[in-house]
Amino acid sequence: MVFMADQFDFFSRRCAWVNGPIIVGSGPSGLAVAASLKEHGVPFVILERSDCIASLWQKRTYDRLKLHLPRQFCQLPNFPFPEDYPEYPTKKQFVDYLESYAKYFEISPRFNQSVQSARYDETSGLWRVRTVGTGAEAGNRSHEMEYIGRWLVVATGENAEKVVPELEGLGEFGGDVTHACDYKSGEAYRGKRVLVVGCGNSGMELCLDLCDHDAFPAMVVRESVHVLPREVLGKSTFELAVMLMKWLPLWLVDKILLVLAWLVLGSISKYGLRRPSTGPLELKNTQGRTPVLDIGALGKIRSGDIKVVPGIKRFSPGRVELADGRVLDIDSVVLATGYRSNVPQWFQGCDFFSKDGFPKTPFPNGWKGQSGLYAVGFTRRGLSGASSDAVKAAKDIGRMWREETKPAKRPVACHRRCISQI
Repeated sequence: MVFMADQFDFFSRRCAWVNGPIIVGSGPSGLAVAASLKEHGVPFVILERSDCIASLWQKRTYDRLKLHLPRQFCQLPNFPFPEDYPEYPTKKQFVDYLESYAKYFEISPRFNQSVQSARYDETSGLWRVRTVGTGAEAGNRSHEMEYIGRWLVVATGENAEKVVPELEGLGEFGGDVTHACDYKSGEAYRGKRVLVVGCGNSGMELCLDLCDHDAFPAMVVRESVHVLPREVLGKSTFELAVMLMKWLPLWLVDKILLVLAWLVLGSISKYGLRRPSTGPLELKNTQGRTPVLDIGALGKIRSGDIKVVPGIKRFSPGRVELADGRVLDIDSVVLATGYRSNVPQWFQGCDFFSKDGFPKTPFPNGWKGQSGLYAVGFTRRGLSGASSDAVKAAKDIGRMWREETKPAKRPVACHRRCISQI
């Protein structure tokens, strides 16, 4: 019976041959690869599980979000931001920019295509990517596809899935529990006591937004955290770090940043915020932990509008017991606990990626694997890192594409029911 089921699945799924790379993901990373491939004249297919490009930005971000870095460090290849955009574009402006990018380069992803598996077929020397339909196409076997091609570009990025930690008693809490990906505005929390779990950029900004809507946030800080001013004397802290890195070693740049942070922000330890012993840039490079760029939350912490509390021991109905024994009455919980790569869920038969879904090869060489495999958007260096890898991947594929499409043709083996060509 198992054999018959496998045979049915084998012959029922439609297949499509892809003349060029198969790109998984139509976020900024996938779009950057696609546009760069266009520059080299290489055809491609983009598979996207959602019904729009950049679904993380469009559907899973809060309303007040702005880019945390200046726009020049966030633009995609060969397409600058409009001149009238502010230095830190809003969420809507960035989404509009991405839509314009896709339109300009004539990028048309195949939406509602959720990748279930991707594996390299040693016998044929090709990648086989199996998808099922989502949205209105969910559950319809006629929308199951297998895409077959010479190259695979994994562009699902670092933030594909939300992280929801196991917290004792959370199921008994009884109040509203929301992950940051579903949080839109503090308006829904007006007058409520809200526990925000997480003290990264999202946690800090959500607390600030809650304060602006007359809520009463308490922020859980379990680990040490670097808080830096977003700007120093009108100059972006990130831009300053990039400039200093051209001339000075990383450890010295870290010390300079911490001195500047102390001069601008003062001591933060008295507010319950402990700095790590490792510098902010080194911590980012080695562990992927991004420093918080303060845009006003620290002032609310100083004034007491945002309470800083230690780790959680357990939840109970309408309450939370903290690690220091204190008990808080709360109405809602917002989990600003971050995101993770989803690559381990569908990528098969290759050890290029580690268990956490990131390339095992460290930066700057993690963009290319073997057998036509590429990874874009996993540098932990934001949009500039993704753009750099996209350009390198497209250039490498373009070189091979030109070599393999020279007039001298070689026979290509047939594959099961490849009923279409892309």
